[in-house]
Order: sequence, then structure tokens, then C-alpha cells
Amino acid sequence: KGDKAKALEWLRQRGAQIAEQRQARATGEGRGQGRVESYVHHDGRLGASVEIHCETDFVARTQEFIQLCRDVAMHVAAMSPRYIRKEEIPAGEQADAEERNTACLLDQPFVKDPKVTVGDLLKLLIGKTGENIVVRRFARFEIGEPPRTVL
Repeated sequence: KGDKAKALEWLRQRGAQIAEQRQARATGEGRGQGRVESYVHHDGRLGASVEIHCETDFVARTQEFIQLCRDVAMHVAAMSPRYIRKEEIPAGEQADAEERNTACLLDQPFVKDPKVTVGDLLKLLIGKTGENIVVRRFARFEIGEPPRTVL
């Protein structure tokens, strides 16, 4: 009915619904669909690698998927998450909701646009491609710090 803001909100909600439905579908684990991307900071003292899976190699070759992988690698280097999602936090670890959000990659505000989370970025691309997309693991390296790999 000509209300662009309402239409955009409806599209966001529809994309989130599609993303939730796709989460149960298998990604390329063991079949090679996805991408490994790395980021090294300009001074060479900080870097990160991410492994992100999707359902088909067609999506893995798209510019949008490649850009998502680059952005997530840069985000991991900048924000130093400890887990991918909340379910991975050990039961004995005491943390309030704020600490859990900052510790989990998918719940962190995206470094390039703090209005959205990394999980929101994944859901947007899932809505566009119609495929499930999963961050499988990441590693962060910094000179003088022990390496951190999340499987």
C-alpha cells in the first residue's frame, strides 16, 4: 500500500522466518560447500580465520557469501569472541546476559554496523540465498597472546 518502511520490516521478518526454517537443513560439512576466509590486520600483529558452510558450492562462490566471510573474519579479529553461540558456553561458567552476548560471535553487534548482530547478517544472507549458512569454527591470533580456536 505504498508504505516502504512497513514493507521493509515485513521483508526482514520474512527473511528471519526463512532463516529459522533453513537452520535444520544440512550444510556442506564433509562435502566441501563453504569457504575459509582470513583477515590480517594492517600491522601484521593480529589475524583471524573463519570457516563458514553453506548448502551448495553455487552460493559459496557468490560475491555476497564471500563478503560475509571476509566481514566475519575481520569481526573475529576485532571483537575476540570466545564462542560461536550461547549453547557452547560451558554450564559452569558464570556470566550475566551482557557477558554472554559479548562472548558469543552470533550475538555480538557487528563491528561495521552495531545496529545489527553477526547472527542478523547470517539470517539476511540465508533469506536472500534460500540456503542455510553456518559459522563452523574460527581462530584468532595476536602476537603475544595464546591462539584461540573455536570448533
